[in-house]
Amino acid sequence: MSGAAPCCDDGNAKLPPCCTAGDKRKPWYRTGLFLTGCLTLGLLGASFVFPAMEGFRRTFGDYVRMMFWPVLAGFFAGGLLDHYVPREYISKHLAVPKKRTIFYSVGLGFLMSACCHGVLAISMEIHKKGASGPAVVSFLLASPWANLPITILLFGFFGVKAFLIVGGALLIALNTGLILQGLERFEKIEKNPGSVAVQKDFSMLKDMAQKFRSYRWTRESLAADTRGVWAGFLSLSDMVLVWILLGTLLAGLIAAFVPHHIFHQYLGPTFSGLFVTLGMATVIEVCSQGTSPLAFEIYRQTGAFGNAFAFLMAGVVTNFTQIALVWKNVGRRTALWMFAVTLPQVLLLGWLFNQF
Repeated sequence: MSGAAPCCDDGNAKLPPCCTAGDKRKPWYRTGLFLTGCLTLGLLGASFVFPAMEGFRRTFGDYVRMMFWPVLAGFFAGGLLDHYVPREYISKHLAVPKKRTIFYSVGLGFLMSACCHGVLAISMEIHKKGASGPAVVSFLLASPWANLPITILLFGFFGVKAFLIVGGALLIALNTGLILQGLERFEKIEKNPGSVAVQKDFSMLKDMAQKFRSYRWTRESLAADTRGVWAGFLSLSDMVLVWILLGTLLAGLIAAFVPHHIFHQYLGPTFSGLFVTLGMATVIEVCSQGTSPLAFEIYRQTGAFGNAFAFLMAGVVTNFTQIALVWKNVGRRTALWMFAVTLPQVLLLGWLFNQF
């Protein structure tokens, strides 16, 4: 049943990024994850020595508790994708330079029941499997604030105005994906070297049925599959976890050392309030379930619905972790264009919503 092709095939003229990175693997003590882990332990240790840093330790712990299970679920889902889903499946539906690819990506993001941190892991996995940059970005933008569980949560907070949040998120995801697709066509952003050519008559359902029929349900096969999923889990965590840790450290330091009244004072329904909200959302590393109450609190205290929308969307659009991951794994031009294309849309919709 496992149809995932190895990352590095002999004789490939152009290897995907995972291959070139694996050929020059650093010693474990020089990896970004090890160094970031040391920095984390150092700051946590300092928080027991310096009373001023107790707030950092408390905030960091709160973030870890909120993110732990969504991130773990995202890594597990990514491991399943890595082992069981061949590149042909992703390339057929999420790599073709057609408008329907973006609609598929947005629809898939809407159906995902994962917060932004879990979706980051899954999105990097589908890119590794061959999805185009525009499809990955559309998936990222649609999932955290437009997926079904969060839709229900938002209606609980905002009532019918939640339609505006969900509709705005889907609109921005579609617009951004289509614009990036045009940029990809003119070679202004990176193409995914991991995509594979798929024959027009290739049927994913028939291929899945054939693999299922030929699968041998033995202890050895199940053990091999378990090892394969675990290997994908570890590979993905090595790719993603360092950036989640860095973003969480930054968010904890900001939350601990920036007075709360500063946020409340400058988050009014004005353009300056929108920009402050964007800056706040950039560094706060809270999952969508955690940020929804914060967004409602902004709305409740200021009456600025547009600021609440900007806070929710900007956490995806401008968040340090997301931009860093797109920059590192999809391409720096894609990351810069994602920021440049989405930010004006968030500001415009936020300003319009503040006028209601």
